[in-house]
Amino acid sequence: MYVASLFAGLLYLALIVFYIIAYWRIFEKAGQPGWACIVPIYNVITWLKIAGKPWWWIFFIFTGPFVLIWMIWGLNMISKSFGKDEGFTVGLVLLGFVFFPILAFSDAKYLGPYGDPVAFQAAQNPTFDFDQPQPQL
Repeated sequence: MYVASLFAGLLYLALIVFYIIAYWRIFEKAGQPGWACIVPIYNVITWLKIAGKPWWWIFFIFTGPFVLIWMIWGLNMISKSFGKDEGFTVGLVLLGFVFFPILAFSDAKYLGPYGDPVAFQAAQNPTFDFDQPQPQL
């Protein structure tokens, strides 16, 4: 009995260490400090930064009746930030224990928020005018 619970505890500890390493690598791929993944609340703020959302989105994630919608939307933005599509987002939502390590240890590169830094900067520009002709990229 004691050996079985010791084995289960060690296996659990090994999984925790594995996922900390995976999240650490994801944060570093995105140009954020890896240690941020182990700091409560700050890790969510860092995820939001990687996804291209302001820090105050944390209130949407932790409160309100639409928590699941905000979390799925955030995972979709993380997925796109690493050049993945909606299918990968579904994997992150339903099988996150598999897809987060894939994101961490694969050759996926951080492309910037939404996976398109130019579009992200255009969305952040408060003086953007739809009536003005825009330069072609």
